[in-house]
This record gives sequence, structure tokens and C-alpha cells, in this order.
Amino acid sequence: MMKQESLKKFIYLSIAAAVVTILLKFYAFYLTGSMGFFSDALESFVNLFAAVVALIMLTISAKPADKEHEYGHSKAEYFSSAIEGALIVLAALSILLSAVPRLFDPKPLTNIDIGLVFSLAASLVNLTVSLVLIHNGKKKHSLVLEADGKHIMTDVWTSAGVIAGILVVRFTGIYIFDPIIAIAVAINIIYTGYQLISRSASGLMDASISDEAVKKITAYLDSLKEQHIEYHSLMTRQAGQRMFISVHLLVPGWWTVKKGHDYADLIEQSIENMFEEPVNVSTHIEPIDDPTSMNDIGIYRKKTD
Repeated sequence: MMKQESLKKFIYLSIAAAVVTILLKFYAFYLTGSMGFFSDALESFVNLFAAVVALIMLTISAKPADKEHEYGHSKAEYFSSAIEGALIVLAALSILLSAVPRLFDPKPLTNIDIGLVFSLAASLVNLTVSLVLIHNGKKKHSLVLEADGKHIMTDVWTSAGVIAGILVVRFTGIYIFDPIIAIAVAINIIYTGYQLISRSASGLMDASISDEAVKKITAYLDSLKEQHIEYHSLMTRQAGQRMFISVHLLVPGWWTVKKGHDYADLIEQSIENMFEEPVNVSTHIEPIDDPTSMNDIGIYRKKTD
């Protein structure tokens, strides 16, 4: 529970940043009348809503296992990521709807210099918060934090594109650059949203843990050969922060049940201690000298006559 509480403080940070940037960006739009600034401010509203959704999902994922959800609620994080991806795409579409008409009817902008200052300040707030969220999301293996951080980072790129467009307008007087830059950034945002949705779908379909984590596990299991312990049927899946790992251990057939059980406990604990995030390890003991021990590799057990 303490780990979940420590993650929530980052979501509160995201919510606070969204409120601050909404105020700064809308004031920039009020001063200049720029459609780019308006679209940028609109996306910050999506950031605020997404952060609230992330907080709700993080609270749900922190719930302990119960009768209806014996493996816990950690997959709730994937719903948050999928919703954020959808919101990113929605924000991009709203930018396109707002910017396209300006291609055919460019409008002059006012108070550009002051508007740029407020927009730049909002971007620096978002950049700082997004880097904090992405870093801690990867460190703590929280898809909620990482997705929210990437969502805010798309806002940073949006702001950068808008600022670039406004600067071009500022020095050239060609007002059509305002909507053109906004459209280009919107297309990039749609791609980011697609990536988040795709990753969420992969997680909901029980994607395996990272290759790096698997290599750590297999390196340890390979080292057990010196103790006459081999393994097969290693399977993994990631559910939010929690990893689930199962493996069949092949031990000498003359071992007692207690000895096999003690070794299995030791191996499970050793694997769990390799990672900071929650890990569930389950093992199945089999006699190494029995050929039938290899009949059940993988999730589908081979049928015997």
C-alpha cells in the first residue's frame, strides 16, 4: 500500500501541473487570439481529465486481492493507459478541427510577445512534470505514471510546435503558419496516442515481462545446474506493476518432498528479491530422471494415453 501511496503523489503533481498550464495557455490565447494557443490550451484540459482518470485507476489497482479478483486489481492500470491514449487522439482531432478552418481564413494575431512568454512558461512546467512522471513510471514499472508522463510530453511537443508557428508569424507576418504548425503537431500526437492504446491492449492480453527481466531470471536458473537443478516451461506475464512468473524445476528423483519444497521456496524467494516491483513466483517440482516430466512444456499440457 505504501508503494501505491508513493505513486499517487506523482498523479497529484500531474493534476496541479494541468491546472497551472490551463490558466497560462488560455491567457496566452486570450491575449493573442491564436488558434494554436487555443488548441494547446484545449489539450491541457484533456491532460487534467486524464490525470484524474489515472488517479482513479491507480486507486483501484492498489486494492488487495479479493474473492472475485484473486490475482489482484493491478490490470486496472492498462485501462488508464488506454483511456489516456484515446484522449490524446481526441485532443489531436480537436486541434485539427480548430486549425483547418484557419487555413482558409487566417486571422491576425495580437500581443504575440507576451503570449509567447505565457506559453513558454506553461511548456516548462509540463516538461518538468512529464520527465518526473516518465522516469518514476519506468523505475517503478507503473504504466499509469509512464502513460501520464508521455501524455504530458505530447503536450510539450504541441506547445513547441505552436510556439514555433507563432514565432514564424511574428517575424514574417504570414498568419497561415499558425494553423499549419498546429496540424503537423496534431498528426504526431495521434501516433503517440496509438502507441499507448497498443501497449495497453498488449498488457490486457498478458504480455510477457521485459527481455531484460527474463535474462536475469534465466541466468539465475542456469546457475542452479551445479546443484543438479534444471528447469523448463518458464512463463511470465506483466499485470501493471506486478509480475507473474511460473517455472517447472527438475530435481533428482530421490529427493524427499521436503527437500524439494525447501529448494523451491528458496528459488522463489531469490527471484522475487531480484526486482523492486511486486513479483509472484510459482514453481512446480518434477523428477529430472523421468521423461514424462517434459510432457507439459508451455501453457498447454500434452495429453497422455
